[in-house]
Amino acid sequence: MAQQKKSQRHRGAIKAHRQSLKRNLRNRAMKKAIRLAARASLDAAQSKNPKHAGAFAEAASLIDKAAQSGAIHWRAAARKKARLARRLAKELTAAAQPPKSAK
Repeated sequence: MAQQKKSQRHRGAIKAHRQSLKRNLRNRAMKKAIRLAARASLDAAQSKNPKHAGAFAEAASLIDKAAQSGAIHWRAAARKKARLARRLAKELTAAAQPPKSAK
């Protein structure tokens, strides 16, 4: 009797790799969207655009969604939001103060 050869011995590993590639692309897209939204909110604050609060809310929402889906850690999300809020506050207070005159 001839022994039958096993086919696709590691098909589970192949499927896991396929899934990891898809997740990697999705996570990278989410992280890119976070960076772009954060940059847009900073630009809005620097240009004294009244829509900067909405831009920050959008960035914070994207960060929360990324944390919820597991693309980033929840503590990393909290850190990103805190740092962005601090930078926005710094930009807005700097824009509100009159420039110092040179003596």
